Amino acid sequence: MDNNSIPSYGVVLVTASSENEGEAIAKALVESRMAACVNLKPVRSIYTWEGKVNLAQEWQLIIKTDLAQLEALAAKIRELHSYEVPEIIALPIVAGSESYLQWISDNVSS
Repeated sequence: MDNNSIPSYGVVLVTASSENEGEAIAKALVESRMAACVNLKPVRSIYTWEGKVNLAQEWQLIIKTDLAQLEALAAKIRELHSYEVPEIIALPIVAGSESYLQWISDNVSS
């Protein structure tokens, strides 16, 4: 088995402008098997945009995937997202329950 076929599990963080937008992105990623699971939760974000500090109510997506899918996953997020510059941050999973990681593998296209 070469390194390209070994899953490299990760969590991708994305914020969305609304619950509906977050759900639409999450559903598209899971249905297309780019993600095994997406958690959504409301968050308050403070950030700088165009030189101004903003406070916004957003929805945080926590996406569990095989990072081999990251390029396609990011393209799908950009396609569906309302933001000019959506947050797309990938974090590697360095350890986890073997059965859960296998479940991710079983539910994400390789």
